[in-house]
Amino acid sequence: MRQVVAMPKRPSRLDYCQYLLVSPINHTLTNFADHADDMSHDAINRFLRDEKMTPYLVWDNVRDLIAAVPTGCVVFDDTIIDKDFSHKIELVRRQYSGNAHGIIIGLTQNSSSKA
Repeated sequence: MRQVVAMPKRPSRLDYCQYLLVSPINHTLTNFADHADDMSHDAINRFLRDEKMTPYLVWDNVRDLIAAVPTGCVVFDDTIIDKDFSHKIELVRRQYSGNAHGIIIGLTQNSSSKA
């Protein structure tokens, strides 16, 4: 008798936004895949490559979860990690780096914090 194997779930915007909310330190694709039992690493990779996540879409999903206080702030940052000698890493690509004031071969790391 053939065993039926369930297909991995495709990630959604909601899945990704919830992951960003509960993972304040490590926002990597590998960490997301390690903590999403029903999604494969490849499925998450395709989602992040193809999905157009604008800042407005992220804000729209988290706005109600943030308590506004007069002295508080929310900071979102993207960092380009120089990977000039890592051409076989799938997400490494040519992109603009403000720090280098030009195009580098790198990997984007996004982070957020609240004060």
